[in-house]
Amino acid sequence: MNNQIFISYSQNDKAQADAVCSRLESASMKCWLAPRDISPSRDWAEEIIDAINSAAVMVFIFSSSSNTSPQVRREIERAVHKGVNVLPFRIEDVTPSKSLEYFISTQHWLDASTGSFDSHLDELYNCVKAIKEGEEVPCAQVIPEPEPVVVEEPKANTGMFTASDLKHFSDCLANHLGPMAKIIVNKKSSQSTSLKDLVKTLSNEIDNEKERDNFIQSCQAIVSNTPP
Repeated sequence: MNNQIFISYSQNDKAQADAVCSRLESASMKCWLAPRDISPSRDWAEEIIDAINSAAVMVFIFSSSSNTSPQVRREIERAVHKGVNVLPFRIEDVTPSKSLEYFISTQHWLDASTGSFDSHLDELYNCVKAIKEGEEVPCAQVIPEPEPVVVEEPKANTGMFTASDLKHFSDCLANHLGPMAKIIVNKKSSQSTSLKDLVKTLSNEIDNEKERDNFIQSCQAIVSNTPP
């Protein structure tokens, strides 16, 4: 039976995620929190998927950082796809990005961006408990829809991307994102206008700044050898 609580968050919000975890575990709720619960000997991506599969509820620490985090977005997408209840816990007054809005616009959510954080933690516990027990959720709010924004898509120029270049980018990206790298590279290559633009777009999929810089550096030789 799925009974654990998966806590999804950006590393910039680790203090808040730790506080959420501590509050729920103090009430004997089993929580899963990265990197604490990732075994050193196992593939981290597999562990995350297994943890989501075993979750009854995903508590999503919603902030400006997590709103733009590709890793968090993938966790939310997996949870929704697998039918896991997602409970956004908003700690900053931000509007969901389009990709997140698609997955969480109909979810119950909690606004912890103002007032006593400890009192919001108690409210969060009550909501999680209600969801697990199939009761009416006491925090029945809906995340407001963002105002429509018209974004002009760049014209793709995929002819300059050789199979060798794309494989190199996929291999480099896989060092940071695992087996999903190939899918991401194929998708982003159709939306990019140059190799430099593609590398920049792919680097944005990596949350950690140092790892992001390492990825860009590993792709630099191909980009530098491309005629302007």
